[in-house]
Amino acid sequence: MSKSLVIFDLDGTLLNTIDDLGNSANEAMRQLGYPTHPLSSYPMMVGNGITRLIERALPEEARDEKTVTDARHRFMAFYDQHCCDLTVPYPGIELLLEELTRRDINLAVTSNKYQRAVSQLINHFFSKYNFKVVLGQHDGVPTKPDPSIVFEALAMCPTPKSDVLYVGDSGVDMETARRACVESVGVTWGFRPVRELKAAYADHIIEEPCDLLGLL
Repeated sequence: MSKSLVIFDLDGTLLNTIDDLGNSANEAMRQLGYPTHPLSSYPMMVGNGITRLIERALPEEARDEKTVTDARHRFMAFYDQHCCDLTVPYPGIELLLEELTRRDINLAVTSNKYQRAVSQLINHFFSKYNFKVVLGQHDGVPTKPDPSIVFEALAMCPTPKSDVLYVGDSGVDMETARRACVESVGVTWGFRPVRELKAAYADHIIEEPCDLLGLL
């Protein structure tokens, strides 16, 4: 069965965003007087949305709703200004998107990152490609692995589920695809280890972006 829509996760899949995410979280911690974290610790802290990232960055005794909300606002104020400082597309991603666009395959992004930042990053790095849907976390839609954001993407770009590939770097993404009843593709170049993809029953695991073309 040929595929006509590829839905991508953003962070850890299309873009290596970890340094800007970590720097923004650390800036929020500094402003509030809490310890910061080495950037190397952030790959295991991201993936479930900004609120969960902030909760994980804060000391356990400081994870009350007021402090989390304050830190989240400080994170977003900084990240909005610095989200493109160190972020880069993964090697081979732009060539993949060019080929998918050449083949008239529709592209979508569904991310747990808040909508404003997702739109900003896609516009900055990928404006010339064939993205039909760009969705981040927004009011009324739960974060992945709840599949609601995938269903929203399919409503915006109507496609039989059998014609869809869902591509991501984490167990959250693989679980999202499973719950949405679409075929999942785990990527090894992102933030999470291969064992997490396998434990989440990824339908496919690829090591290079171009490997996706063989699944179409």
